[in-house]
Amino acid sequence: MRQLIYYISLSIDGFIAGPDDEVDFFPGSDEYMTWMVGDYGDALPGAFREKFGIADVAPSRFDTIVMGRRTYDPALQVGVTSPYPHLRQYVVSRSLERPDPAVTVVADDVVATVRALKAEDSTLDIYLAGGGRLAGQLLDEIDGLVIKRYPVVAGAGLPAFGPDFAPTQFSLDAVRSFDGGNLVEWYSRTA
Repeated sequence: MRQLIYYISLSIDGFIAGPDDEVDFFPGSDEYMTWMVGDYGDALPGAFREKFGIADVAPSRFDTIVMGRRTYDPALQVGVTSPYPHLRQYVVSRSLERPDPAVTVVADDVVATVRALKAEDSTLDIYLAGGGRLAGQLLDEIDGLVIKRYPVVAGAGLPAFGPDFAPTQFSLDAVRSFDGGNLVEWYSRTA
């Protein structure tokens, strides 16, 4: 069975974005960006894949993305209705109409949708892009975490897993550090 992987950017104090969805405060070195494009290029939106010359590279890690409405909205606001054209796209929203034939809107029972996706016959995993409230709803379904930790304190913002208290153990599998202080931490669900 394939896995649901929550691949996120995180400040030192545990925020995935600022209070108004800001993400421009996350710093990254050239070494870090090269790693992200090379190892996790599947998780980049189509416009960035074009910019980095990997638009025609077939996905090797993920074939599906699940995201909340607030994660999807920045693309929609600039007229991009299919931000990840190289992946099957699912947006969780009760109010969004289907904005593009390539995007499936999930209005009800996101857990059942994710379980069905996980049961599909595929060698590639599912990229959970956020947001934090959605990750909190799907916490029991998350098989692994790839946390891109940035050397910055946000002070306030959107937490990585929403507002509910739900202690859930994961095992640290690996850590990699980069010039400039970026870290990437890999975790797997503890049985």
